[in-house]
Order: sequence, then structure tokens, then C-alpha cells
Amino acid sequence: MPDQTTIRIPKYRLHRATGLGVVRLNGRDICLGLYGTSPSQQKYDRVVAEWLANGRVLPPRPSASAPTNGLAMCELMLAYLEHAKRYYMKNGTSTGEYKNVGDALRPVAAMFDKTSVAAFGPQSLKAVRDSMIRSNLARTVINCRINRIRRMFNWGGENQLGEPAVLQALQAVSPQKRGRCDTKETAPVEAVPDERVDVVLLFAARQVAAMIQVQRLTGMQPGEVLAMRPCEIDRSGDTWCYSPSSHKTEHHGKARVVFLGREHKSCCGRS
Repeated sequence: MPDQTTIRIPKYRLHRATGLGVVRLNGRDICLGLYGTSPSQQKYDRVVAEWLANGRVLPPRPSASAPTNGLAMCELMLAYLEHAKRYYMKNGTSTGEYKNVGDALRPVAAMFDKTSVAAFGPQSLKAVRDSMIRSNLARTVINCRINRIRRMFNWGGENQLGEPAVLQALQAVSPQKRGRCDTKETAPVEAVPDERVDVVLLFAARQVAAMIQVQRLTGMQPGEVLAMRPCEIDRSGDTWCYSPSSHKTEHHGKARVVFLGREHKSCCGRS
């Protein structure tokens, strides 16, 4: 028997994506409620004590056929974030969408962490949206975050962690429309005037200036210009074709081809 004084007790910790308190037991994050609150810390003490008394083994997850009325929102959120961390992965690194999902779920965790999944309805979703409005988020950002919350319920229904009727009810919450709500609007992003770019080119290093010119002439993203490799450029014709091996729409099965004409080649040091 191991010395009980040497048993490592898993720590009470913050789940950064949602702001919930969790403890990881047997590879699973157990939701404890809002991080730092007294009820959350008391639940941590109780969960760890029961885990130790059970020989450091958690009870099995509910089977897929088990009723889900008692499943709490915090449990659904943690399960979905585990999925999102694996799903929104590219070249071994989490993409920005994983963080976006966490940002969308944080107000849900703050307001409805103990609510059952079955009880989360349109009024609950509107309350979350109102909290986003009070946070002075832009209308387009709020609409995107509400859609991400609905996507979680779609995933939950697909994996029998909620009833499809819940998602169907949440679809009744309409997106906020320009001119029909008091939510903050953002100004459209406009192109930088050519005269300002020309001034920067006078002071930029030769390599940086060339990258700026290629970006201006092709509309490529800065990361795409930095990632360009000769092996990805077909130089067999008069017009070169750059086909990056990785791009942001590749998961939709779309190809990305950037055409480089004579002026573009001059920027790259060839004419």
C-alpha cells in the first residue's frame, strides 16, 4: 500500500477558455462551477474525497442511451471544448477558432454553468446575448458568438449529449440586424491608401519592401507571403502560379492559386 501522505492530489485549477473551476481526474476535466467561488471550492473537496474513497477511479460516463435531462451546461461545454481543441487543429497547433469558441462560451459559463442542458432555451440564449451587448461587443461579433453557441448544441445532439429539440428552439433567436438594434457597429475595414504604402517602402528593408509589394499586387495575406517557397511556385509558363500547400479554406476542399505576372516577379527580384 502506498503511503497516503505521498498521494498526489490533483489541483483545483482555472479552465481558461470558460472561466470555470475544474479538476482533472483520470484524464477528464470535472466541472466545479465558477472558478474561485466558495461553492466551486467546496465541490472540489467533495469530488476529490469521493475519488480517493473510490480507489482514485471515476464512475463511468453516462452511456449514449442514457437520458440527458440531468446533464449540466458546464459538462456539455467542457466536452465540446475537448472536441474543439482536437477538431480545430492545423499542423499540430490549435487554430484561432478554438479561442473563439472559448470566448463565445465564457458568458454561458458565468450565467448558466449549473443549468441543465434541457432547460437552456431561447430566453437563456437571449440573456447571454444581452450580456455580450453590455460588454460593448460589435453586432457582427455577437452574431458569430451566438452561432458558435448553437454549434455546440448541434454537436451535443449529434453525440447524444442533448436533445435535438433544444437546438431547434435556439434557432428561433434571430440574429441582430444592422439598423434594427442598438448594438455597436464597427466601421468597414478599408484598404490603406497607396501613398501611405509608398512612404513605408522608402524606409523598409529591401526584403520587407518586396513582400509588401507582392502583397499589395496580389491581395495575399502577410502570412502567405512569408510562407512562400520556390517549390510551391509553378514557373513553367509566362505567368507563374503559386499554390500554397496549406491555406485557410483547404478544409472546404478548395484550391488556392495566386497568379504572379511580370510586375510581381520584379518585386521578387526577377524580371
